[in-house]
Amino acid sequence: MKKRIVFFQSSLGPGGIEKSLFNLLHNLDYDRVEATLFVFEEGCFFSGGFPEPVTVHLLKPPPRICSFLPFETARPLWKIDWEQYGEFDLAADFNSYQFSCACGALGVRAKKRVMWLHNNVEIKLQNEWKYRVLWHFFQGKLKYYDRFIPCSEAIWEPFVRCSGLTDAEHTVIQNYIDVSEIRAKEKEDIAIPGYEADKMNFVALGRLCHQKGYDIMIDLFARACRQRDDLRLYIIGGGFDRRELGQQAERQAPGKIFFLGEQVNPYAVLYQMDAFLSTSRYEGQPLNIEEARAVGLPLYCTKNLEQYSDNLKGYEPEELVQAIIGAKKQPKQPDDLTEYNGEILRRIYEL
Repeated sequence: MKKRIVFFQSSLGPGGIEKSLFNLLHNLDYDRVEATLFVFEEGCFFSGGFPEPVTVHLLKPPPRICSFLPFETARPLWKIDWEQYGEFDLAADFNSYQFSCACGALGVRAKKRVMWLHNNVEIKLQNEWKYRVLWHFFQGKLKYYDRFIPCSEAIWEPFVRCSGLTDAEHTVIQNYIDVSEIRAKEKEDIAIPGYEADKMNFVALGRLCHQKGYDIMIDLFARACRQRDDLRLYIIGGGFDRRELGQQAERQAPGKIFFLGEQVNPYAVLYQMDAFLSTSRYEGQPLNIEEARAVGLPLYCTKNLEQYSDNLKGYEPEELVQAIIGAKKQPKQPDDLTEYNGEILRRIYEL
């Protein structure tokens, strides 16, 4: 008999969490499992929709005030008839941040309830006051889960320290990378503003926000540009920091850094580039690094990211500047990530 899995995710807009779930639902073995997805916002940024076996339900989100009340107080205020959906073998709060996803995963009838963890919550709490507010109200939900799913071992101990759940069980499951999608899309012919094939072209991918450290990236890249005139950087992604980062780029490296916005097919951009660059302040497990590996790009990342991504060689800031200065074009070495993805599916089926 097939196992029934239900996922709860707030939206399917552009983002690493959303893309990770999208990839996973496209690659589960539907001879073994039956998958249901609940979302609370209309629309899907990613092309292609979901496989036919996936049942998708759109629910109206709870009142916004529920996110700013203690979880036990807010939970009774949002009444949903979860019984109508039957019993699941596994209920997964894939988002981990939203009240709606927690209520769903803890409200449906299920034999086991799990929460995915996508970030180093200890550093996130130190860096983001808005998250500190949400954590204050929602941390009461954590004790109701049977198991937690951090996407790297490095984020588990910080979570335990912040939550106080010293006896909680966990299983590390990394982000699934849909290599078949990358191969199908990476050679699409798209125009890239400012692109010159004879330059040494770097690319970065991710939301324009404090966590991703683009201010750090621009500063380090600008220092390298003072020593080497043919360097270019293309940044894929949107976010609230776009204007400020654009102004910084124009001050420090005019004409060398290009913002491409959100791209439905970022892989075609990556494929035309020579190297991948990341300077995130913290992560859970960086999806973008694995996507760059799949395309075959050399990786230029800060040393702090080593703990979140297996087999990554990172650089201290000054070392990274020198590495960028010394970078050379080289043939791509694409990785099909067969063992990586196979282990992800094995661990999910074991849940």
